[in-house]
Amino acid sequence: MTAQLIDGKAVAASVYASIRADVELLKTKYNIVPGLATILIGDRPDSKAYVGSKQKMTQELGMYSVGAHMPEDVTQDEALKIVRGYAEDPKVHGILVQLPLPPQLDQETVLGAIPIEKDVDGFHPINIGRLAMKNREPMFVPCTPKGCIELILAAGTKIEGARAVVLGRSNIVGLPAAFLLVHRNATVTICHSRTQNMPDIVRQADIVVAAIGKAEFVKGDWIKPGATVIDVGINAIPDATKKSGQRLVGDVDFNAAKEVAGAITPVPGGVGPMTIAMLMRNTCDSAKRLVGLI
Repeated sequence: MTAQLIDGKAVAASVYASIRADVELLKTKYNIVPGLATILIGDRPDSKAYVGSKQKMTQELGMYSVGAHMPEDVTQDEALKIVRGYAEDPKVHGILVQLPLPPQLDQETVLGAIPIEKDVDGFHPINIGRLAMKNREPMFVPCTPKGCIELILAAGTKIEGARAVVLGRSNIVGLPAAFLLVHRNATVTICHSRTQNMPDIVRQADIVVAAIGKAEFVKGDWIKPGATVIDVGINAIPDATKKSGQRLVGDVDFNAAKEVAGAITPVPGGVGPMTIAMLMRNTCDSAKRLVGLI
């Protein structure tokens, strides 16, 4: 069998259509334009590209985009001043600090300066804490895990009662993805670098979320026939046939897994587009919350 491809670009496009409708409503009825502030520190090419794509999409959706780009050697006080300035700006409904930060900055302190009601990345300890608890609702859910759930649902996969395995336990993807699956009544196992007999555990999964950061780590014979596979990984490997000398692959051996799985995300074009879509959704929802639409 060949798995159904879960098209992240198509799912993201449907999210953007709903956001455009919400933005128009907020503008015409409430005179509010949802606003996103991005903070970039340093000149990492990947970080600059990520921030640029987020700013571009904000503008394409008719939202307000503002950003600060600070040098690599910025002090903590200078970084906090920028964050707090956007925190007090009524035109800004979401604040994004692009990670990773330079070593002289304390990430927890910088992220903690973002007010919880503008924490559209969903990384504030209170938002993560609420996500980890029963019967508590975070104001925002981290964008990549939120996108993973949307892709699982788009594939028509039933989460309730399913056995799910999450590979990776990062605060950004693995742990929040596991919490989201638990809240939807899946039975969840988290695998990580110290897990014993990982292939056997993965073979039991109806849903696999791979976010372990190792190229093609999950082999085709690890996948249960018919399982839904969400590949969060994005890794560059050598490829002499490409002009750049490399190509992007996920954490799953896609060519082998697609012959076993029921549904699978490609890399690129799967989870990646959903991360920005969920950031835009969170920012728009922040503005909607202000006027009581949420």
